[in-house]
Amino acid sequence: MHEHSLMVLAAAPTVAVVRGIGADQLGASTPCSDYAVQRLISHLLLWGPSLEGAARKKLVAPPADSDQDVDLTDGDWRGKLEAQTNNLVTAWSEPDAWEGTTRMGGPMELPAPMIGGMVLGELVVHGWDLARATGQQPTWDDEVLTLLYQEVAKTAEQGRDMGVYGERVQVPDTASVLDRILGLTGRNPNWTP
Repeated sequence: MHEHSLMVLAAAPTVAVVRGIGADQLGASTPCSDYAVQRLISHLLLWGPSLEGAARKKLVAPPADSDQDVDLTDGDWRGKLEAQTNNLVTAWSEPDAWEGTTRMGGPMELPAPMIGGMVLGELVVHGWDLARATGQQPTWDDEVLTLLYQEVAKTAEQGRDMGVYGERVQVPDTASVLDRILGLTGRNPNWTP
């Protein structure tokens, strides 16, 4: 199985989690310490177009204030996030999205497979964040997790230097692949609200 064919498998559990978030849970804390549920949903909505553009080799700059909260009071945020996730999956499901270099919201070119790995991480890790915050138990395909672990292991130190990941959380070598991914990204797999 190639990377591009794993995107739909990465997204499906996350979309199910989003559908299961209650409006009364938007203020709940997440394992991503800087983000409550609403802020994490806003992050996904705001960065989605740039990540989709990267797959299509088109520069789509994120909003100037990409840490702002999107207004979720209209109640259609689930549909918007699901539609955007579908667009993201469609774009990264094309084999050529993973070839060459691309840009993600800025002028610096990066290897497309690196950005594709980041997109997998956004889907799985933030899907897990949202699930933990809202009492849900998603599962992801083993091939998705294996590829994501390899990608995160390659870029974890760089991610920490950029402030994208927190300090590594030590997990046993015998832990699940998902737990090892979470540890690399600075998350405690046993986190509870």
